[in-house]
Formats: sequence, structure tokens, C-alpha cells
Amino acid sequence: MNREVVITCAVTGAGDTVGRHPAIPVMPAEIATAALDAARAGAAVVHCHVRDPVTGKGSRDVALYREVVARIRDADTDVVINLTAGMGGDLFIGADEDPRQFGADTDLVGALERLPHVEELLPEICSLDCGSYNFGEGSLVYVSTPDMLRRGAKRIQELGVKPELEVFDTGHLWFARQMHDEGLLDEPPLFQLCHGIRWGAPPELPVLQAWVQLLPPGANWTAFAISRDQMPFAAAAALLGGNVRVGLEDNLYLQRGVHASNAQLVERVRTIVELMGAEVVGPAAAREKFGLVKRG
Repeated sequence: MNREVVITCAVTGAGDTVGRHPAIPVMPAEIATAALDAARAGAAVVHCHVRDPVTGKGSRDVALYREVVARIRDADTDVVINLTAGMGGDLFIGADEDPRQFGADTDLVGALERLPHVEELLPEICSLDCGSYNFGEGSLVYVSTPDMLRRGAKRIQELGVKPELEVFDTGHLWFARQMHDEGLLDEPPLFQLCHGIRWGAPPELPVLQAWVQLLPPGANWTAFAISRDQMPFAAAAALLGGNVRVGLEDNLYLQRGVHASNAQLVERVRTIVELMGAEVVGPAAAREKFGLVKRG
């Protein structure tokens, strides 16, 4: 069991959740406030996407990231900033009669085009989605090829940012280990084990246990599952030696019919972890454990 647990809060994500929750953070000020509230509740790390202020959909606009990061850094709350670098991988395959007629919502760019906000703002952590996979129903494929990943990992390494290696299926973990073997990841590597996103890994404990056994020696890791499996997986992650992630990106509810805030989800998982006999550690301890360079 991990006795010193880092909590990450994923505060908004890019999913179609705006109409399903009355207070999904959309505006940069709302995202920053949610991140700071989560930090004050016990999150050592905040994982931030940005959203288009008009449509509420996920965005790659550097100006929006700039405002979110500035607001967090200017506050009196020390927290580790983790920015997504996963936007720009959405490929909507056309109808079966002509699959090369890609859908209008396709947002597919190269590895370096997914990183301008990381290059400018230099967060302590940014995500790196470690493989392609079918994303939910329909014809959406998330694209992250080996060539893209090697190029992206190299640039992130040059920037001195820690990549959080997002694993949605077993092959992603296999390739992340390959990048580690090739020297594209500085020690200690940081993994995020993601469960319940269709059609990646199911939210099943044997899958999590198998992945943990496949991690490189000395790796740090966090795990999460979405929706009602969020809290059970948080407890399982701590029991298996890892850290935990919660937040509105992954789950909208405290219980059936009761919408949550990010801070409430952090408070709940903190209670679970502490009742298990572990300590929830702060940003300074998270930086030391994960090998981070404080920015801003």
C-alpha cells in the first residue's frame, strides 16, 4: 500500500459534459477557480484542459491556457500544474462508403502542434497519450502513432517538462516502456492508468493489477476509472501502491442524482485515503516524489 498518496484533480476535461452538469468549468476563470478549490481541498496536482468559452467544447487555444495558468500561478495556493497535451488527435472516419471523407469535427494535428501551450507556459507536467484507440461508439479514432509519440516525447524532454504517460490499453503501456528503454523519458517515469473509457481498458481490477506488474522498476503511477467506479478505483490504486485521480473530467456525481464539485470529490477521496491509514501529501512532496521542476 502507498502510505503517502498524491491526489490529482482533473477539473474539466474536454468531453460533452456541459449540458449534463450545472457547473462544469468552461471559462478560464472558472477553470482556475475550480483548480484552486481542489488544491485547497487536498489535491497536490491539478490537470487542466481548456474549453471554448462560446461552445463549451474542448480547445487548443494557447490564450485560454495562458489565462488559466496565470490565474493559478498568481494565487496564494501552491499546486502542481498538469496541462493536457492530448488535444489534436481526433479523427472522425467517414461513412463506410467513403471512410476517407473525414467528419467535420476532426481535429488531427502532428505531435509538435499539440504542444505550443506547453512550450510557452512550461507546466511541471503535461499528458502524453501513449497510443491510438477507438474512442467510444461511432467512428471517432484517437490518433497517437509511434512516430508522433517519439517526436512529442523528445520535445517534452527538451523542455524539461515531465510527461504523464496516459495508458488506455495494454499496448500503450508496452510502447511507453519502449520509449523509456530508448531514453525518451527522464527518471522516474510517471504513468496514468486510465480505465472505463470506451473502448480502452475496462474498469476491472485484474486489468489494473496486471498493468501495475508491467510498470518499469521505480516508476510513479496514478490510476483512475470514470463515473461510479471513480472512488473504488482510487482506493484500489492506493492499496496497490499508486496515487489517485478524481475530478469532473471523469465523474459528475457525489451519488446518484447529486452533482459534485471538484473540491467535493477531492475531499471525499481524501477521506477514503486517510481512513485507510495513508497520508495525503502536498505539492512539495509530490514534486520530490515525481522528480518535478517547479515553474512560475
